[in-house]
Amino acid sequence: MNKVENTRSVVIEKEMPHPPEKIWRALTQVELIKEWLMDNDLQPVIGHKFNFRATPMPHWNGIIDCEVLVVEPNKKLSYSWNSMGLESVVVFTLVPTSGGTLVRMEQSGFRPDQEAAYKGANYGWQKFMEGLSGVVEGLN
Repeated sequence: MNKVENTRSVVIEKEMPHPPEKIWRALTQVELIKEWLMDNDLQPVIGHKFNFRATPMPHWNGIIDCEVLVVEPNKKLSYSWNSMGLESVVVFTLVPTSGGTLVRMEQSGFRPDQEAAYKGANYGWQKFMEGLSGVVEGLN
C-alpha cells in the first residue's frame, strides 16, 4: 500500500551574476561548501553517503546524514537530507540567464507535523543562499 503524504517545500530562487560553472564549484567543493553551509565530506558522485556537521545543540547532535542523488555538472545537484526525523530532499538547479545564473534551491518533504522544521529551514536557507552568493563572489 502506498502512503501519500501532504508535504511542503522550501523554495528559494536567486539570480547571481556569475556563470553556472563558478556556482557549481561552490556547491560541490568541500572547502567552499564549508564556507557557506557546513563542514562536510560531500563528493559529487551519485550514491556517495556524506554528512553535514554543525555545532551540536540541545536535542540535536549537529549531524545531517545525506546521500547524493543527482549530479548533472553545472546544472543540477540533489541529495537526501536526514536529521531529527526529517527526511527530505535538497535540489539545486542552475539555469543560465542573460545576467548570469538563476540558482533555485528546493528542500522538499516537510510533513504537516513539521511546521517548526519548515520555518527553520526557510529561515536557514535564506541565510545559506546569501552565504553561497558571497562565496561565489569571492571566487576567481
